[in-house]
Amino acid sequence: MDKYTVLLADDEEEVIQIIMKKIDWDELGFSVIGYANNGVRALEMVEEFQPDVVMTDIKMPYMDGMELANHIKAEFPATKILLFTGFDKFEYAKEAVHLEVEEYILKPVNAAELTEVFTHLKIKLDKEISEKRNTEILQKYYMESLPLLQADFYASLIAGRIHEDETEKYLSDYQISFTGPFFCCLVIHTSSSQVPEGMHPMLLATSVQKQAEEYLKEWNPKCFSYLGNTILIPELKSETEISELTDECDRFCKYARRMIGAVVTVGIGPVCRDISGLSQSYSSAREAVSYRVLYGTSRSINMKEVAPRQTSKSGTVHNEELSGLFKMIRLNGEKEIIKAVEQYLEHFAVPQKSLQQYHIDIMELISALYRFAVNNDIAMEEFSGDVGKLYNSIFDMEPDELKRWLTDISLLFREKIISARNSSTQSFVSGAKEYVQNNYADEELSLDRICEVLGVSNSYFSTLFKKETGSSFISYLTDYRMDQASRMLIETSEKSYIIAKNVGYTDPNYFSYVFKRRFGVSPSNYRREHTESEE
Repeated sequence: MDKYTVLLADDEEEVIQIIMKKIDWDELGFSVIGYANNGVRALEMVEEFQPDVVMTDIKMPYMDGMELANHIKAEFPATKILLFTGFDKFEYAKEAVHLEVEEYILKPVNAAELTEVFTHLKIKLDKEISEKRNTEILQKYYMESLPLLQADFYASLIAGRIHEDETEKYLSDYQISFTGPFFCCLVIHTSSSQVPEGMHPMLLATSVQKQAEEYLKEWNPKCFSYLGNTILIPELKSETEISELTDECDRFCKYARRMIGAVVTVGIGPVCRDISGLSQSYSSAREAVSYRVLYGTSRSINMKEVAPRQTSKSGTVHNEELSGLFKMIRLNGEKEIIKAVEQYLEHFAVPQKSLQQYHIDIMELISALYRFAVNNDIAMEEFSGDVGKLYNSIFDMEPDELKRWLTDISLLFREKIISARNSSTQSFVSGAKEYVQNNYADEELSLDRICEVLGVSNSYFSTLFKKETGSSFISYLTDYRMDQASRMLIETSEKSYIIAKNVGYTDPNYFSYVFKRRFGVSPSNYRREHTESEE
């Protein structure tokens, strides 16, 4: 397997260089992905690379090693932490035990000692991954999965086959509790074409199901298999909690890829107040998984975010070809849409069909198109005139004429949806930029804050913002603050610590560190260089 990754953190670069050179990392099965000279930078690199091991000094600027370890354990519990320090204090050692730190090493660092530490750590990491991939454990879990009656009830519930007046009886008989008060449906798709060597696809999917149930246990999910996917029904305390759940699902996808080699996509349906609404939530979640062709795998996709105005799939039209056509309109190009139109219209040519049934089919088609337009916020006047003409000549229309009309309408819908999607994306990005311009001095301004203001999940916004701007939101915020600071240094005579506060930094030392990283010189030298050049 690939080597385990290590991140080093120490404000003494010579110590880091000694560690990097004196240890045979290749032989030990590890690879150093980089190093940081302060705790804040180390945390940024952990968030970006998610290393298997972080080896950090305790005493560092901006954020010490203990605080860094706290953040890592809270946000990346699978990451192993090694502490090394010149301070042999009982309080540090006691806190290290509390944080479940792997080793507490005193400086000066000894190469032989470090080699032994990483040798044992490699064995431990191998054992953890081996346990997750152990075929016998997976097989046992598969045989001991949810009882058949419960799984059958859940499958019937999301398929819409349970009548409301029967629900309470099933819940009582099968000892199932839904406390809510809000619910939604998650569809977890595990790729069967990208499977670790020696692993059976079914066992891999079973492993993903087990890991998902444990990873998302905060939401007390009902977990079962249905139509080749893992389905979760989580319980939410409020409707707004869906953003937090979306972000957690996004982290789970990356966790599954790293720990068990599974390529996972999670589709998330809309929130409902009652379990009777789970069938619609499931339909949307399953459709959201299809959007992986646009947004990529190993991530979560919230249907409300990728199609915010869509409220139903195709009204009450229960026709697979028509549903397939609407799906092509949302996801594919012109050729696929034309083919879907042809497949749908094939049922009009059935010889045994009566004229009355033909008329009913046409009426249902027009009604479905109308609902689709309304649900996707497409202005009806753009084709209502054509609909009026269609109603007047519907029964005399030749098949080819109907085909041309339906194809044109479908392609028009596709253009409108793409335009609306791009407009929604630009709206989020421009809204975020405007908020930064008005609030960059707020020290509490963060990714979480902007997502809360915009009402969108962190994972979706981050992907969207980087795709549109080419940089992460935090990088954009930092650059904007630095630009404002540089302007203030030239145009005002304010002290550096005042300017730091004016652009959102409470720690003037950290402000100077970030400023120098951006412009290559300290704030005072920057002011001197630019004011002297003007003179």
